[in-house]
Amino acid sequence: MRIILIEDDALLGQGVEAGLKQQDYIVEWFQNGRSGLMSLEHETYDAMILDLGLPDISGLDVLKKIRKQGSQLPVLILTALDGVEDRITGLDAGADDYLTKPFDLDEVYARIRALVRRMGGRAESLINYNNIQLNPAAHTVTQNEKPVELSRREYSVLLELLENAGRVLSRTRMEESLYSMDDDVGSNAVEVHIHHLRKKLGNDLIRTVRGVGYTIDKLK
Repeated sequence: MRIILIEDDALLGQGVEAGLKQQDYIVEWFQNGRSGLMSLEHETYDAMILDLGLPDISGLDVLKKIRKQGSQLPVLILTALDGVEDRITGLDAGADDYLTKPFDLDEVYARIRALVRRMGGRAESLINYNNIQLNPAAHTVTQNEKPVELSRREYSVLLELLENAGRVLSRTRMEESLYSMDDDVGSNAVEVHIHHLRKKLGNDLIRTVRGVGYTIDKLK
């Protein structure tokens, strides 16, 4: 899962970035609104964490701009502005959630998971698919109630495919969810992860759509 973080406070940004990476998120961190907006024009993200008090343009302006453009990207505001009117303004501008500083990182993780879950139309936190269960909070996968050991990348590929069951994801889309802009991505990186997942979870789980990408068929 790929997160865009727009936060000008260096210490806070470093802490949130490090914490999210420990949760296996890919994080792109920008310290001003214009850089964040520029990245949003060219990159794909699963959620945004947005500070309101940015040095160039306000976080509210960033939010209003992407909503005016039709973006449905889930947005969590992190801000020191804790008044009721501030929260109302942020939510009315298009934020999906609002959390005031100081905050607990575990709560940030939980709120991000909830935003992405709702965006995907899921009500439950656990993802169940036939005999496979994935727990996004614990980062665990079981099959027939037995734990399956996956690498960080394998887990991320499986999560991306399960959250988009029934949709074909291109290799480019999957690379964007697995790697940051600074990573050196091998030409067959996604194929290697898919191969390992098939060995561990069964050849029939992930289907290749030739010339397009990969999919996990939606349960009937």
